[in-house]
Amino acid sequence: MEFDNSFDVPLPPARAWAVLMDIPRIAPCMPGAELGEVIDAQNYKGKIAVRLGPVALAFAGRVQIDSIDDANRSARVKAQGSDAKGRGAANATATFHIEPAGDGSRVLIHTDLMLSGAVAQYGRGVGMIQATAAQIIGQFAGNLRAQLASEGPAAAAPAPTPTPTATTASAAAAATTPRQPQQNAPPTAPPPMPPAAQPISGLSLLARVIWQQIVALFSRRRT
Repeated sequence: MEFDNSFDVPLPPARAWAVLMDIPRIAPCMPGAELGEVIDAQNYKGKIAVRLGPVALAFAGRVQIDSIDDANRSARVKAQGSDAKGRGAANATATFHIEPAGDGSRVLIHTDLMLSGAVAQYGRGVGMIQATAAQIIGQFAGNLRAQLASEGPAAAAPAPTPTPTATTASAAAAATTPRQPQQNAPPTAPPPMPPAAQPISGLSLLARVIWQQIVALFSRRRT
């Protein structure tokens, strides 16, 4: 099945593209996701917990950035995962690109998803899958905006390029002078990673799908 989603990022397109291509940085924003291993710049292993109605699923698998077009700020991502309890598998190909939207950017996503095994029965309703995807993307976007806000103005714009001056030239010359190692210097701790987003509630998702079906039913009767 295929479906489309979109979300906005409060950054100009060039900066938004750089942020979204930094997978270790944005992975904690994805609801229920856990980045397990960085194989290289385009291949990752991890897990994701998701609910299809009342059924909780946990997929472990691999994500590959299959193609990247920096000029047009677009990419194609392939993901494969199997449920930890052997209830089936999911294979997805998602293409996304960034375009200007007001003072920020809009990310447009097209997903082609295939489910197999018992998982396909849990998510046999297209409406359920689309509602799940929309809620996941919506929560991811909210978490990403919160992350950017916590990082302050530095996240919203690239650092300016300094103009060479006598002072900077002196600093550059000093930088080339070998430094003596400091004694008993405390090790620099890596910056803490933000906590992973929590999985989406199956009850709230099920209620939303039922409400959408009721609204659609009454709309058809009125026409």
